[in-house]
Amino acid sequence: MTRVLLISGSTREGSLHNAALRTAARFAPPEITTTRYEDLRHLPAFVPGELPTGPVAELRSLVDAADAVLFSTPEYAGSLPGSLKNLLDWLVDGGDLGGKPAAWLSVVRPGLDDGARAGLESVLDHAGARLLRPACVRIPLEMASIDGDGIVTDDRLHMALQDMLQALARALADSRPRPQPSWQAHSSVYPIVPDQGPSGRPFIWPGGVS
Repeated sequence: MTRVLLISGSTREGSLHNAALRTAARFAPPEITTTRYEDLRHLPAFVPGELPTGPVAELRSLVDAADAVLFSTPEYAGSLPGSLKNLLDWLVDGGDLGGKPAAWLSVVRPGLDDGARAGLESVLDHAGARLLRPACVRIPLEMASIDGDGIVTDDRLHMALQDMLQALARALADSRPRPQPSWQAHSSVYPIVPDQGPSGRPFIWPGGVS
């Protein structure tokens, strides 16, 4: 089971970005479990060197438990919303994103969030996170596509979410360490195999298998 943490950069519950991630949670494939982070507006301001409070500790616990993080964010004043940057500052300070797979979902037309996406990718790179580009998707949406339950009804998003979450799960599976061959697990020396080399003596490949 792949666990994905969904983080929106919007503090407005009725925004397209929150609706898109709410929809992602609804339409996630059976092999993927999702958790939507909902306390962005309650995080305290980041203060370097200050010990994290309860909300920050909870955020870090959610990130630590997740196999990957999916972001969807609007653009404010040409960059990331301050509330999302504040969240990222806490995670960077704690080293919580180091090696953590991440992706983004854009729900606006090209040119409307380029600064925010560039800022997000820059922070993720600085934090040592691993951006999974095959799982990064843009599906421009309209507010009219959100129903009374806050779910996006656009079938394009439903299909894209299935594809991107499965791509994310595949990327995670491909990056996980392969199990050791049984001869490595049970022997500290290379095995001598019965195949004979040209000299008539047992031949050992440098990798330990013939």
